[in-house]
Amino acid sequence: MSAPLRLQDRKNYRCVADMENAQEVFRAVLSAGLGDLAGVISVHEFGVFAAAYLRRQLHLPGNSDSQGVLFFRDKYLQKNRLPPDVRRARARYTSRATPYAELAGELGKQFVVKPAIGAGSLRTEVVRSAEEYHRALEPFPGESDVDVVAESFVDAPEIYMDGIWQGGELHWRSLTRYHNSPLSAVHGRVLAAHLLDERLHPDLFEQTEDLTKRVLKTLEAPDCVFHMEAYVEHDGLTFGECAIRLPGALSPQLVRLTHGVDLFDAEISLALGLSVSLPPAVRPPERFHGYLLLRRPDHGSLTREDFARAFTFDKLTYSSSPDTPPGPYGRVGEAIVSDPDERRLSRTIAEIVRFNETGGK
Repeated sequence: MSAPLRLQDRKNYRCVADMENAQEVFRAVLSAGLGDLAGVISVHEFGVFAAAYLRRQLHLPGNSDSQGVLFFRDKYLQKNRLPPDVRRARARYTSRATPYAELAGELGKQFVVKPAIGAGSLRTEVVRSAEEYHRALEPFPGESDVDVVAESFVDAPEIYMDGIWQGGELHWRSLTRYHNSPLSAVHGRVLAAHLLDERLHPDLFEQTEDLTKRVLKTLEAPDCVFHMEAYVEHDGLTFGECAIRLPGALSPQLVRLTHGVDLFDAEISLALGLSVSLPPAVRPPERFHGYLLLRRPDHGSLTREDFARAFTFDKLTYSSSPDTPPGPYGRVGEAIVSDPDERRLSRTIAEIVRFNETGGK
């Protein structure tokens, strides 16, 4: 696990400063004096390379191709390995030595600067000028030629397909739509998403499934739980990025509640070298679920009781205490909502987002 987690008993775990540092993670494992090991698992993007490396070194089941993992971590390597007919943002490495004018000429005057191996839209900025470009590079050390990626900007709604890839085939999948992009949530919006009803979006499901299969086959994905993001443009889908790990936020809970599929259990099974068995499909689901990562409003204040009086929730936590430090995406609470009608669920989530962002107005 990564520091600075504070636990009292250090007998059964070791902290590391950087989950991306496979040497540090390996030293922590060796120093722990563990007995028989059954497997290695990472439920976070930052740990997938070290997990593959440890499996190879310790002769454990599951994916041990650390080189292959890099094509699911590095945004430049990933996009440039895909065939030309897979539409995606143009991407290249950049650094402080790269002039803004050079990138603007290649990618357009508006483009995105992000970590090559980042996650959760952290340190990701849309830049529109040389001044914004230099500000976007400030969080990066600057010594590496492969630390930062610049990409052409895609302005379109975002969806993501989560699922299980096994034996070179798509074993199971679900489709989810963001209400606001993760990038906008980093900059103050409420992150929210809900599962889509295939009966209402058959063409979108088919297009996304085809894109997913193409990407995973081209990148030679191992048996894995995957998370693939795409942009919905007027003339089709544009590939965003793909990871071989569990989806983030509350997506695994939504999948379990809506479809009865436990992605955590699937991830553990694959890490132990086992095949994934699925429960009998229930089509269509009785209810569709969505989540919101609740934050403090910019103006005014809210309490858990304010949310509970205004809306009906399947799950609701919210802290109005000023002592509660905000988590990722400004999170001080979270909510799950559901409805048999996916369209009505979407409207409800939009109302809760507005309620949260405006302080209940």
